[in-house]
Amino acid sequence: MFEVILLAIVTFIFAIDQFSLTEIIYRPMCACPIIGAILGDLNTGLVLGGTYELMMIGSMPVGGAQPANVVVGEVVAMIFAVKTGMDIDSALGAAVIFSVFGTYVVTIMFTIASSFNSWCDETCSKGDDSGLRKSVIADVLLLGSLFAVIAVVAYVAGSSIQAAMQSLSEKAAWFMAGLGEAGKMMRFVGFGVLLKIMLANDMWGYFLMGFAIALIVGNTPNLSGAALIIVAFIGIGIALSNYFTAVAIKQVSANAATEDFSDGI
Repeated sequence: MFEVILLAIVTFIFAIDQFSLTEIIYRPMCACPIIGAILGDLNTGLVLGGTYELMMIGSMPVGGAQPANVVVGEVVAMIFAVKTGMDIDSALGAAVIFSVFGTYVVTIMFTIASSFNSWCDETCSKGDDSGLRKSVIADVLLLGSLFAVIAVVAYVAGSSIQAAMQSLSEKAAWFMAGLGEAGKMMRFVGFGVLLKIMLANDMWGYFLMGFAIALIVGNTPNLSGAALIIVAFIGIGIALSNYFTAVAIKQVSANAATEDFSDGI
């Protein structure tokens, strides 16, 4: 019972955080370890959170365009991984389905919240901002409560279908294998979405270089365990070098512009 209450509370916070507050806590790399600690499996939370972050790294809500909802996906994935014994990749593959459902929940909530606009306009036109404050509070409570209910339902369902999921794994191994492969592919989809937005022609060299370094380091026995950290430090070094070089060039250009060349030198 205590787990359910904590799960509902943190899901309430994650639901609000995805549109306001920090806009960081709800991300899988932060949320999944928190959920894992609540469910008693922090290690799974760390592994699943890192993997799910790769999947959703390029998915951000922009205006009215809503991607697959991260909060519902991460909650369901963690519950499936911890409560039903499903492996990480299969849990992530199943979570994608529920994350799409979460998008519809957000859309419904936004539709309901839009009905408050005329009321807010009416009260604000009279110099009274109480209507605006009440509508914001109502939006927050509605959004957080909807997601908290989904989390509780997922927890109860995940706990009750553990035996059924084990039977499914044995009798329909092909289905579980399919979910696992889908989960493995989705992390590359996340990077693909990110590259579609960020990749420019002058970045192709860094992209290919990073890909080659990752392959070399990842296939070196003594380095493979820390491959991600090593590649990250190389990337940080290149970024710092480019930054300080650009600063130095701007400084030289600024000094040259202020010098007096009247003597012809």
